[in-house]
Amino acid sequence: MKTNILIVDDIHEVMLEKFDQAGIAYNYQPDISREEAEKIISLYSGLVIRSKFQVDQAFFELAPNLRFIARAGAGMDNIDDAIALQRKVMLISANEGNRDAVGEHMIGMLLSLMNNLNRSDQQVRAGQWLREANRGYELKGRTVGLVGYGHNGMAMAKKLSGFDVKVLAYDKYRTDYTDQYATEANMEKIYQEADVISFHIPLTDETRGMINRDYLSKFEKPIFFLLGARGGIVDVPAVLQALEEGAILGAAFDVLPVEKFPKLAEQTWYPDLISRDNVILSPHVAGWTFESYYKLSEVAADKIIAFLAS
Repeated sequence: MKTNILIVDDIHEVMLEKFDQAGIAYNYQPDISREEAEKIISLYSGLVIRSKFQVDQAFFELAPNLRFIARAGAGMDNIDDAIALQRKVMLISANEGNRDAVGEHMIGMLLSLMNNLNRSDQQVRAGQWLREANRGYELKGRTVGLVGYGHNGMAMAKKLSGFDVKVLAYDKYRTDYTDQYATEANMEKIYQEADVISFHIPLTDETRGMINRDYLSKFEKPIFFLLGARGGIVDVPAVLQALEEGAILGAAFDVLPVEKFPKLAEQTWYPDLISRDNVILSPHVAGWTFESYYKLSEVAADKIIAFLAS
């Protein structure tokens, strides 16, 4: 079957330009619904998606000719990888495309937390000039623990190198990965030494709900907590309890287990979360800059072209 790719999400035009140059046929339908995609997916050997819908078993069954699925983003949690493996469908991600954006965003959130920038900004706007109440912490000399040391974790470590911090990295699926930016460590060492913890792992059956009360209770020092990976890995009430007890000094969430309104506002933990001035929230945009929009599509296109040429 001749290669023909269905693109069901908004992507940068660089992908289309690269496909045109390579002579690859595609159908760009960024506004297509899942139901509409289901009706025509049997005609295609490739699928490009971001986060529009779940590519589950039901969808796979309607796509007998599918050879690959590419996601113009990091992580593949909206695709059933077990079914893809069973059907010998290649999965292609573009993690390299937004690693710099994620690293910069999370460091920005960390510095804001450590220096009370959000709180003090609101106070000054409200006519309050509270210097002592907003005394901050310096990042220099502290230990940052990174859980996950793939593309995003490595980019985070590189960006931290200018702050004179010690970076410990734990990655269950890698060995011998100490480099000039981070030192390989087990979780016990991170529990003992970390002043800051940042997560750079995918959402899988293994990691879902991983950050719970038991997990957080193992840290021996109060920490700053950063989550820019996937919301499903955290139990938010456990973080709120740790904040209440002082075990977490400040928390930054770019992702949450439930995203978008109105469902987010319906969560029992939501009022507590937004009431805390040592919590910073952003709407899953850490990896979504003007630059990463281009790079994600560029990386995905290059990988697709290489796969089809192999």
